[in-house]
Amino acid sequence: MIVVHHLNNSRSQRVLWLLEELGLPYEIKPYQRDAQTMLAPPELRAVHPLGKSPVVTDGDTVVAETGAIIEYILETYGQGRLIPAAGSPERLRYTYWLHYAEGSAMTPLLLKLVFATLPNRAPALLKGLVKAVAAKAQASFVDPQLTTHIDYWESELAKSEWFAGSQMTGADIMMSFPLETGAARAGAASKPRIKAFLERIHARPAYQRALERGGPYAYA
Repeated sequence: MIVVHHLNNSRSQRVLWLLEELGLPYEIKPYQRDAQTMLAPPELRAVHPLGKSPVVTDGDTVVAETGAIIEYILETYGQGRLIPAAGSPERLRYTYWLHYAEGSAMTPLLLKLVFATLPNRAPALLKGLVKAVAAKAQASFVDPQLTTHIDYWESELAKSEWFAGSQMTGADIMMSFPLETGAARAGAASKPRIKAFLERIHARPAYQRALERGGPYAYA
């Protein structure tokens, strides 16, 4: 049976959602972030050397990285569900968004989080300087990058209801986290198509079941 090593308020929520969409049996091994650092606990290193979530174990198989996990689950257990037909234009879009989600999309979102929290971690004598530098970096680089990506998401969702076409796929599950964090940190929910996308996924019964099993999730 698949075991999801699940960290609270993390990207592993997408794995639970996928499993619920497919109706697959699975177990959850929960982990809690450190209250001060917000980092994953060291116990996760016993599962994978990087000590990060999500990680799934399936018998002797260990798979890390959300995109790789989604590909593994769909290829192993999906029976053609949530993935477009091979060779179709939708399949190419599916592959693109599956990798874009953690490649291009998350970089500025992570930078936004880093620069927002950096002043609080600086020594008292340097807080003013660090705050000024962080604000400059956000205003001159991070925020313009986020605006570019958010506008891109909005324009792509104008082409079709889902990222890979007219049907929901694993690519939409991957893209859910960038859009959710973009809504929480960068005002992405002000865009009507992004807002509608988030409302659609949050209303799905499988998404709701994943929340029930996974516990509190700030971005829902």
